[in-house]
Amino acid sequence: MGTIQVKDRQFEIFLKEEDIQKEIKRVGSEINRDFKGKEPLFLCILNGAFMFAADLLRNVTIPCNVSFVKLASYQGTDTTGKIKQLMGLNEDVEGRDVIIVEDIVDTGYTMRDILDSLAEKNAASVSVCALLCKPDKLKVDINLKYLAMNIPNGFIVGYGLDYDGFGRNLRDIYKIVK
Repeated sequence: MGTIQVKDRQFEIFLKEEDIQKEIKRVGSEINRDFKGKEPLFLCILNGAFMFAADLLRNVTIPCNVSFVKLASYQGTDTTGKIKQLMGLNEDVEGRDVIIVEDIVDTGYTMRDILDSLAEKNAASVSVCALLCKPDKLKVDINLKYLAMNIPNGFIVGYGLDYDGFGRNLRDIYKIVK
């Protein structure tokens, strides 16, 4: 398969759009089953999860609300280890079932911070829904109730994931060529 250039790096195809969509459909069905008769709040973590959230919600058939928060912890291809909140939660989550929608769980630090914050706000329940997880990189025990795919360590781009702000618009997911 061919490679693409994003800024100064080469990437090769890793996950095709049709495989991503198949897993998203499965996750959407699980959420429909588990939250039947409820009206959850989907909390999308920007910027990376916007494409995943849009496609996931097209597969969710139960009544729901959607809100967004914007966090940042990456600079280039490396995590900074510090989570910066750029746009905060403006929804009342007290007594609500909340489903966090995240693009990728690496170390788990960002997710732990979000979970702690929602616990302080007395959400009825909080579930994590992630497109991708790197289990070998996890530093924090996170219950990923809804997970599309586990992947190995390595930097990826596309389908909402970026390299220095570029590549989010790619339909497939690409891995960096060393």
